[in-house]
This record gives sequence, structure tokens and C-alpha cells, in this order.
Amino acid sequence: MATDQTFVHRDQFIAAMRGVASTVTVVTTDGAFGRHGCTVSAFSSVSADPPSVLICLNHSNRVTPMVLGNGTFTVNILPDDADEIAARFAGAHDADVADRFVGIDLINGERPTLACAVALDCTVAQTMTSGSHEVIVGHVTAIQGNARLPLAYYNGAFHNLTPREKTS
Repeated sequence: MATDQTFVHRDQFIAAMRGVASTVTVVTTDGAFGRHGCTVSAFSSVSADPPSVLICLNHSNRVTPMVLGNGTFTVNILPDDADEIAARFAGAHDADVADRFVGIDLINGERPTLACAVALDCTVAQTMTSGSHEVIVGHVTAIQGNARLPLAYYNGAFHNLTPREKTS
């Protein structure tokens, strides 16, 4: 791999990425390395054979070593009315609420699962460091919840999707 690469300026890259809409998810984990959750927009499906997804977590996020240590995580795909939950798990209320899960409806199970979400339980299958983030591929072991219109993140704010009428 060449080491004399030229990159675009960080601010230019961030401005371009603000133009990409993404589904808002909350990644949660629980186990011997701790229980925590954070809002994540870097989430994607990888493969149906085996069913796999990927998430990207910043190394400075306290959930990252917990996910890696626990070896499991849940991707909670938030519905369009869950912007307060997204803000909570993004850390907006950390000064007032020590435990991000307090007052949030959860489904009882092995992992913290948000009752309002479509939840994909995953086991860590692969990891890769890229810059400031850890790219984590998880094999999906269970799915809970019913699909609704998802909450979207675009240009620094939460948005609701409006379906278009189908044309023939």
C-alpha cells in the first residue's frame, strides 16, 4: 500500500458526508465488559449468506471496548418518532442521566434491546481498524420487532421519511 497518498481536507469530507442520509441506529451491548449503548449512523448490511451487518465505532467511544470485549452487540433500528432516544444515546443527556437506559422501554433478553426498534442481535465476526474507527462485522443471530418507517439523519439533523406514491 502506498504511503504517499493525498487526502481531501477533513472539513471537505465532512461537508460531503453531511449530504448522505442514513438510518439512525442505537448499538447496545452487555456482558462481562459492561453495558452501554450509543447512537450510530455508520451501519450497513454486508451479506445474507451468512446474515451479517457492519457498524463503525469511534475508538474514543466508551462502547467500543465493551462491544469488542463482550463479543456481542445489538443494532436497534430506530423508528421515525424516536429522535429523543437517538439524542439520549448520542450523549445529549449524559449530564442529567448517568445510565442511558433509565426510563427507556427494553425487551428482556441477553442484550439490551429497545422495545420501539427493530433489533438485530449480533456476534462479532470480524474487526478492522480504519483511522479513528473500528469497523465491526457481526453475524446476525436473532431479529426482533416490526419494521416501521425509520428515523433518518441528514445534514446534522434527524428527519422523517415521506414515502412517495408508487407510479406504474
